[in-house]
Amino acid sequence: MKILKYISLILSALILCSAGAVQAKTVVAIAHTHEESHPDHQGFLAFKEYVEKNAGDRYEVQIYANKTSGSNEEVIDLIKAGTIQFMAISTSNLEPHNKKYAVFSLPYLFSSEEIYEKFISDPAVIEELGEENDKDGFTPLAAFTAGTRSFYAKTPIKSVKDLEGKRFRIQSGKTNKDLMYYFGANDITISFGEVYKALKNNVVDGAENNELALVDQKHGEFCKYYTYDRHQMCPDMLVGSSLFLYSIPEEDFDMFRKAAIEAQKVEFNRWKKSIEDAKKKAKEMGVTFIDVDVHEFQDKVKPIYEDVLKNNPQIKSLYEKARAFDKKYAK
Repeated sequence: MKILKYISLILSALILCSAGAVQAKTVVAIAHTHEESHPDHQGFLAFKEYVEKNAGDRYEVQIYANKTSGSNEEVIDLIKAGTIQFMAISTSNLEPHNKKYAVFSLPYLFSSEEIYEKFISDPAVIEELGEENDKDGFTPLAAFTAGTRSFYAKTPIKSVKDLEGKRFRIQSGKTNKDLMYYFGANDITISFGEVYKALKNNVVDGAENNELALVDQKHGEFCKYYTYDRHQMCPDMLVGSSLFLYSIPEEDFDMFRKAAIEAQKVEFNRWKKSIEDAKKKAKEMGVTFIDVDVHEFQDKVKPIYEDVLKNNPQIKSLYEKARAFDKKYAK
């Protein structure tokens, strides 16, 4: 009888182990193109912590940084297919998939970063961007600040005239091409990960981005001048695969939304310190920071507004919301 009891206990244990194997955690993959020191990555660490703390044994979150899953253009296709569940991607890269995101490419849309951050934190804005998430294949859950985009180059840019004839890497999108046209510069559209090589081989004379690119991507090795013309504020959207999000229980979907908000809080907090650190390191690399008359640059690109609003009626509502925010909070 003791032997039978012993065998029974073993069988019970095997059954429990087998059941545990069946109920394995669902692996959730997150991809982004930044270094692990980047605020986006720090935000995703908070996302991971929130999910794994609140999901019990249902989910395991894995983060793939620094382009290990491919370029933004490649990963957004994986998001649509449900192969990767979440990513951070610039609104400029989302324009080809949904014209509403083009609103953020409008130059000088906000008077300050503070107003811009209030706008991208508004749940109504995120909801409007996601109105066609079933068609898009991705669902925006939150937005990360990416600061203000300005030009940096191998030669000083002190006025609009200094841009004329120069070759600059830009993000994809018609508005960005138009921006360079009105500035009198030549645009080259290549993947963000290819910019270092392009600068090294003199394919481009410079690029436009926030200050982190000088250090994280080592663009400051070649570009010794960073000019604060502050032409755009384009967030990195935290988007999820619609295929994935609408296949899980509603309470889990809600949990991922809350995790995204936690990620946003951490990313916002880390951003300003990261910029301060990047400027310090860039100066050590020999980079000079130049302040210019922003109004001179702003006046050059005013025709873009009429063209964009005429040809992209989808953005009218978001544009009007953005202008109302700017009017309300401008000092």
